[in-house]
Amino acid sequence: MSAGDEDLSTENLAFLSSRQALADLAHFRTAMGTARGLTKSLWVAFGGSYPGSLAAWFRLKYPHLVYASVATSAPVHATVNFPEYLEVVWRSLASEDPECPLLVKKGSDTLMERLKDPKTHNAITKDFNLCSALRLLTEMDTAYFLETLAGSFMDVVQYNQDNRQFEGVVGTNITIKVLCSVMADPSLGDPYSRYASVARLMMDTFSIKCLDATYSSYQRDMRNTSWDGPAAGGGRQWVYQTCTEFGFYQSTDSPNQPFGGFPLTYHVEQCAQFYNVSAETLAQAVAQTNECYGGYNIRTSRIVFPNGAIDPWHALGVTQDISPELPAILIQGTAHCANMYPARSQDLPQLAQARDHIGVLLQHWLKQ
Repeated sequence: MSAGDEDLSTENLAFLSSRQALADLAHFRTAMGTARGLTKSLWVAFGGSYPGSLAAWFRLKYPHLVYASVATSAPVHATVNFPEYLEVVWRSLASEDPECPLLVKKGSDTLMERLKDPKTHNAITKDFNLCSALRLLTEMDTAYFLETLAGSFMDVVQYNQDNRQFEGVVGTNITIKVLCSVMADPSLGDPYSRYASVARLMMDTFSIKCLDATYSSYQRDMRNTSWDGPAAGGGRQWVYQTCTEFGFYQSTDSPNQPFGGFPLTYHVEQCAQFYNVSAETLAQAVAQTNECYGGYNIRTSRIVFPNGAIDPWHALGVTQDISPELPAILIQGTAHCANMYPARSQDLPQLAQARDHIGVLLQHWLKQ
């Protein structure tokens, strides 16, 4: 590879895969074991989210190198269409206030209806503090705009009340309770107006002057293959992996969720536009991922699967014991990777118990 080729072009992403990551982990384990005199030590893999899946699969594929794994919030089942994500968002919002997801749906539905009339677009531009006048030339434009606004609710639910604050992350004060209180506030107007208030609240929280919700900007960023590009921090790489291994597309293809307007076709089209990956190739790749690792039916030993019940990703994780050696811990009231954060006084009792449970399991396994 010449210096000019060292970028994030699709050709150069060919080795970006879970299989290659596991091979790299295996070599790291071997090399570090030799260098540090730890070749006979018992190694435990820890990971959360996609790295949680890697922790499980490391134990599955390299059992001679890793003795046990803690696979937190790990989506081990690959699927092209993942509408269950937004179904969990509905249930998680409802756990705070049964009316909350209904109000979100009313706000979203009203917005979708108004988008059909170009005469409303100037008002929508103002209501959502858009950086430029709303222009919807294609279905992708509309879908991206709607997904961007729904994303505020999706992100807050996924990370609700976690402890990222210890590392200086902004926005941890915005919780499901905060969003639902905005959606329930009649002084802010109708549900559509409250929906817009949530968008502006998120912008204020993250010091965003205006919302750039144009698909053309996103498309330009994702097609930028430079290491200096706006998506080079991981966006282009992760979407590539969804197109070539996992799917995981959080579509609105279910009636049991609050949003609309970004169906599976919108997500699949991005694979073609950004990486020249067809829908057929994507489907085959996802099937091969489950064939390689087993999906929900993973068969090995000494892996514990903690998940948060509020976290939408738990729908693709192991939430019931597969065997005594493959136990699941579903933590009620907690979100994505909650058990991996430092403990704090306001942690729910069941979260503290889950951490203790994981510790006891590891002690038991390491004594075997």
